Amino acid sequence: MMKLFVDTIGCRLNQSEIEKIAAQFRAEGYEITADPADADLVVVNTCAVTAKASADSRKAIRHAARSGHARLVVTGCWASLSPAEAQDLPGVTHVVDNLQKDQLVTLVMGREHPFTNETRKPLPGNRKRTRAFIKVQDGCDNFCTYCVTRVARGPARSVTEREIIADIHAAVEGGAKEVVLTGVHLGSWGQDYSSPKHLQDLVSLILKETEVPRVRLSSLEPWDLHENFFSLWENPRLCPHLHLPLQSGSANTLRRMARKITPDDFADLVEMARRYVPEIAITTDMIVGFPGESEQDFEDSLSFARQMAFAGGHVFAFSARAGTPAARYEGQIDSRVKKMRSERLRQTFNEMERSYTQNFIGKSVEVLWEDQNELGELKGLSGNYLKVSARDNRSLWNELSQVRLIKKTGKTLTGEIL
Repeated sequence: MMKLFVDTIGCRLNQSEIEKIAAQFRAEGYEITADPADADLVVVNTCAVTAKASADSRKAIRHAARSGHARLVVTGCWASLSPAEAQDLPGVTHVVDNLQKDQLVTLVMGREHPFTNETRKPLPGNRKRTRAFIKVQDGCDNFCTYCVTRVARGPARSVTEREIIADIHAAVEGGAKEVVLTGVHLGSWGQDYSSPKHLQDLVSLILKETEVPRVRLSSLEPWDLHENFFSLWENPRLCPHLHLPLQSGSANTLRRMARKITPDDFADLVEMARRYVPEIAITTDMIVGFPGESEQDFEDSLSFARQMAFAGGHVFAFSARAGTPAARYEGQIDSRVKKMRSERLRQTFNEMERSYTQNFIGKSVEVLWEDQNELGELKGLSGNYLKVSARDNRSLWNELSQVRLIKKTGKTLTGEIL
C-alpha cells in the first residue's frame, strides 16, 4: 500500500484542508503515516501570514525532503505567493495554488477524484486532533493593510450548506465529538449566495441537522456579529468561546490598518456577548509595532486590552509582507521596540488569562480529551477553551467528561473526573 505523510503550518483552515486532502488520498488507497521517511508521497500545506510562518513552511518542506525519496507536493499560502521559490526547493514535484487546492488529489493522481465524503479519521502523529476542523468558507474581500492572506487566498467564497453538513456527518461517523467551523473570513459565509445568508443561519442548520455534541466557531471578525447572533448560545452544544481579532486597541492604529471597527464598537460587542453568555471566553489577536505606532498608541492599545479582560490571546510583532500597503508605510518600528512591546502585551495577556481561569476553580466543566499517555495523564479542552488535565486509568481519549477543577498549574487547570 502506498503511504502518505501530510504536514501543515498556520491556521485552523490549513488543518481542515490537510485533513480533507488526507481523506481523499485515503479513498485512493493511501495509508496515512506519521513519519515522512516512510512515505511515498508528502503534502505540505504552507502559511505566509508572517515572515516566520513563511520560514517555517520552507523548513517543513526541507525536512520532508531530507527524510526520503517521496514525491513532495507543496500547496497553501506561501506556495501560492512564491511558486517559483517553492518549485526550486529540493524534492518538490508539484506546486498547487490555493485556488486549485480542491483539485490537488486529481492533479497529483493524474485522474479525476470522485466527490465522496470519506469517514473522517484523525491524522497520526503531531497533526492528530480529536476535534474535526470543517472548512465552510475561503478567501476574503477585506483590505486590511497588513494582511497578505487576501492576496494568497483570493475573493471570499462560501462552501455550500449541503457539503458542510455532509462533512460534519462524515466527521461524526469517524467519532468526532467536536467540530470547529473555519474560514479565512468566517463571518462572511453566505454573503456570496444569490439570496444572501448569514453565518447564524448556517450554525442553526448544523445544530438542527447534525448530532455532533459540540460545535465551535473559529476566528470571527467583530463587525460580522449582531445582537441576534448571541441567541445561538441558547443551545448548549455551541461552545461558549469567541475568538474576535482586535489587532489594536488604538483608534489611530485601527484606521491605518483599515479595520472596520473602533475600540468603542469592539467594547460594545464584548459587553453584549457577556450579557447573553456570562461565562463566555473571549480571546483575540493583537499586533504590536504597526508602522507609525507611537508610544501613546501602544499604551492606548495595552490599556484597552486590559479593559476588555480577555480570556487569552495571541500577540504578533508586525511583519511586513510584500504586496501589502503597510509594508510601504513610513514609520516602520525598530525590531527592539517591537520585541519590548510584544513582551509587555504578552504579560498582560497572561495576567488576564490567569484572572479568567481562576473563576472556574471549584466548578465543573465538560472536557474533551485530546491526549492521553501510558501513565493515564489526560489533557483536553473545555467548551470555553480552558486547558484541563486529569488522571484516569480508563481509556478516555476523544471522550467527553465532567471534570471538577481543583487548581491551576501554569496555563493548565488540574481537575478530577466526576
